[in-house]
Amino acid sequence: MIKMIWAMDEDNLVGKGDKLPWHIKEDLIYYKSKTEGQTVLMGDTTYYSLRGYYKTKPLPYGKIYVATIDKNLKIEGIDNVTMVYDLVDFLKNVKEDIFVVGGATIYKISLPYADQLYISFVKGHHEGDRYFPTIDYSKYNLIFENNTDEVRYTVFERIK
Repeated sequence: MIKMIWAMDEDNLVGKGDKLPWHIKEDLIYYKSKTEGQTVLMGDTTYYSLRGYYKTKPLPYGKIYVATIDKNLKIEGIDNVTMVYDLVDFLKNVKEDIFVVGGATIYKISLPYADQLYISFVKGHHEGDRYFPTIDYSKYNLIFENNTDEVRYTVFERIK
């Protein structure tokens, strides 16, 4: 099953450069509760952004797939990384449960293959330059929703 998880504001904004445009502790805790120890897929820019944050500690995931168009890029070190050089082929053939965790380009390519969408709708408008593509919600059922002062947490499941 391919699951995607992200936070976006009312304008579908997801990023400011290689960072989040907001700092909402409760959403970071929610994200961690869903992805910690899980198999994840991310782009190389997202990987390096997270690497900068975690520095010498391993990232809090199980297996990590890093997608890139740079066929020469290899990532070695303290993380359990497998390189993905053909993202569409990977998404069509992946057999294990994965969480797609960013960035914007990886989200856009992955959306047609996603079975579940974990969306944290951040209330308000923020400044940034990375946006999530338009979602056709008629293809999904809302299976979970929880509102807080700053965020509306949702899970959508693709209609089979």
